[in-house]
Amino acid sequence: MLRLVIRRLLQLIPTLLGLSVLLFLWLNRLPGGPASAILGERATEADVARINRALGLDQPVYVQYWRFLKRIAELDLGTSTQTGQPVWDEFTLRFPATVELSIAAMIIAVVVGVPLGYLAARKRGGWLDVASVSGSLVGICIPVFFLAMILRGIFSVELGIFPSYGRLSTGIDATSVTGLATLDGILTGEFDATWDAIMHLILPAITLASIPLAVIVRMTRASVLEVVGEDYIRTAVSKGLEQKVVRGRHILRNALLPVITAIGLLTGSLLSGAVLTESVFTFGGIGSFIRTAIDARDYPVLVGFIMFIAMIYVLINLLVDLAYSLIDPRVRVH
Repeated sequence: MLRLVIRRLLQLIPTLLGLSVLLFLWLNRLPGGPASAILGERATEADVARINRALGLDQPVYVQYWRFLKRIAELDLGTSTQTGQPVWDEFTLRFPATVELSIAAMIIAVVVGVPLGYLAARKRGGWLDVASVSGSLVGICIPVFFLAMILRGIFSVELGIFPSYGRLSTGIDATSVTGLATLDGILTGEFDATWDAIMHLILPAITLASIPLAVIVRMTRASVLEVVGEDYIRTAVSKGLEQKVVRGRHILRNALLPVITAIGLLTGSLLSGAVLTESVFTFGGIGSFIRTAIDARDYPVLVGFIMFIAMIYVLINLLVDLAYSLIDPRVRVH
C-alpha cells in the first residue's frame, strides 16, 4: 500500500508542473501583461513599469517562471487586489464553508444515488427504473443556478421552510473552532447553532448535489447491469450462494469500481460548481469569492484558485486509487 501511495504521488508531480507552466504562460499572455490587468485600462506607462519591477516581470522568462514556481511551492499565491490580503489567507478563511457544502452535497448524492441506481438495475424496465433514468436526465440537464433559484423561491420565499441565504442566522452567536458551522456547534455544545447551520445548508447542498446524484444513479445502474451478466455471477448463483451474499460481495462490490472513479471526479468538480450555488445562496465560501474575483479581474486569486483546485483533484485521485486497491486487491499487484 505504501509503495502504491509513493508511486501515485510521484506520477502526480508532472501534472502539477504542467499546470504551472500553463498558468505562467496565461499570466504572461494577458492583454497588456499582468501589470495592465492589475492596474486597469487607465494605467500609465510609468505605473506599468513600476509594477513590472515590483513583480520581477522585467527579468528573463526562465527567472520569472522559477520565481513563480517557488512562490507556489511556498504557498505564496500573491495578494488579492480586492481585499489587499494574502490569497492563501483568503482561501483558508473561506474554504471550510465550501468543504462543508461539498461534503453535504456528496453525501446526498452517494446515499441516494448508489441505492437508487442499484434498485433501478434490479427492477429494470419497471416504474422505478424509468423514473430514476428520467429524473437523472433532468438532473443533468437543468442548470445549477436555475435549480438554486427555483428551490429558494419555493422553499424559502413562498413556504418559508428554509433560510434563503448565509450559513447562520443573524441572531446566532456561534463559536468557530474548525470553520465548519455544523461541526462547531456539536464540539462547543451549541446545538442551536448546529441546527441553524443544517437548515441553511440543506437547499445549497441539494442544489449542488443534483448533477453528481444524476451521474451516480446512471453509473451505478449501468455498472450493476454489466456485472449481473458476468459468468462469475451465474456461477455464484448456480453454487447455491445466498442472494444477499451474491448481491453484496459479487455484484455490488464489483459494480462500485467505476462508480468510485466517478465519485472522485465529481467531488473535485463540486468545488468549481460551488461558484454558482454559493453566489445564489450567499454562502460565503470560495465559490462566491471567486465570482467577485472574476468581475474584479483579481488575477492572483484566480491563479491561486486554479492551483488550489488542481491540488484538490490530485489528492482526490490519490484517495480514489487507494479505495480501488481496498475494494479490488488486484490493483495493488499492478
